Amino acid sequence: MNTDPRRITTPITTPVTTPITADLLRGALDLEHTEHGILPHRLPARARAQCADPQLAMVESQPSGVRLVFRTRATAVELDTLPTKRRYVGAPARPDGVYDLLVDGTLTGQGSVPGGRVQVVDMSAGTSELPPGPVGTLRFTGLPEREKVVEIWLPHNETTELVALRTDAPLAAAPGHGRKVWLHHGSSISQGSDAASPTAIWPARAAALAGVELVNLGLGGSALLDPFTARAVRDTPADLISLKLGINVVNADLMRLRAFGPAVHGFLDTVREGHPTTPLLVVSPILCPMHEDTPGPTAMDLGALGAGRLAFTAAGDPAERAGGKLTLNVIRDELSRIVAQRAAEDPHLHHLDGRALYGEADAAELPLPDGLHPDAATHRRIGERFAGLAFADGGAFAMSGASGEGDAFGEGGTFAEGGGFAEGGGFAEGGGR
Repeated sequence: MNTDPRRITTPITTPVTTPITADLLRGALDLEHTEHGILPHRLPARARAQCADPQLAMVESQPSGVRLVFRTRATAVELDTLPTKRRYVGAPARPDGVYDLLVDGTLTGQGSVPGGRVQVVDMSAGTSELPPGPVGTLRFTGLPEREKVVEIWLPHNETTELVALRTDAPLAAAPGHGRKVWLHHGSSISQGSDAASPTAIWPARAAALAGVELVNLGLGGSALLDPFTARAVRDTPADLISLKLGINVVNADLMRLRAFGPAVHGFLDTVREGHPTTPLLVVSPILCPMHEDTPGPTAMDLGALGAGRLAFTAAGDPAERAGGKLTLNVIRDELSRIVAQRAAEDPHLHHLDGRALYGEADAAELPLPDGLHPDAATHRRIGERFAGLAFADGGAFAMSGASGEGDAFGEGGTFAEGGGFAEGGGFAEGGGR
């Protein structure tokens, strides 16, 4: 077993190249064939065609929750990808996206792909440039030489075109494991903004604890009650559904109270067309102090940006609530009212106040670093609390997971016992962490 991931530079000498096909991928709703390979999407083509918003186009192509899953005896795996990264003018450089390697459900290695394309965004000028970039290679070696299930979770915050998959032994699609499928829709917090890695985003953490299969439709800045998103949820097979609604509507200052209620009803009506009796949990926003009683829009904090730090501020006026502008407290009250009204005829519809996941005491201990997004420790806390509230006895998803699965990512949801790499585990070239 290799012990220094930084020195793993030798390619597989006699590789077995396997085409990347739909049966090897989980968590994507659509696969686009590009000039380089396969681009996973988290919204179907029809939905993408109905919205020209570049923000939505960017985040739905970032493969949060998407993973390659296969059975093999291989001890080495190589994945060629073309990543698309972002750099904001004036802000610190963002770290490369992280890939998580799981072997038989245990997090065994991590890595990144350097290079690729870098999208340069100038927030003050409102411009964006995307020059071409090279394909890179992710390499894991030292995997145990036995039949096993290998998962490679793609970066949750980096658009990733899959170019080639090579191993030193044949592989095949892994059979289903009988877990129930949990489909979750939400904002950038659900997509995993500022989480440490793709299996550390709060929905992945909750899914691992509950023993369910995740389909993550967390869409940064884009949980806006769009009808095409509701149709995507409606048309996607799922045993459990949760909708975390509200924060992006405030961020964008998108609608007033008069429009918000009917939009929520319409979204729920559409979902119920395809999932009439599926357990459906509506989750209101977690605590975000700047927007609790101050409407949007959310603006970049230019003072922080000038100091080389990315942060946000509320640009609305609390007095505008009288005219129907939305705040998080207004939205929570409205979501609670709507769910209570509908639950009289829909016994499978449930509500969870997001402050039960992250509230005032949490904000005092773990404040949102940029005023809007939780950090890695907070993602972990939210995931554990959601699993405890939604999947426990009396929760909306009670008794819904596969029994006896436990924590699918190993002790504590990070590395295996002892805090290092698991015995027999793999390491990644240039990116083990």
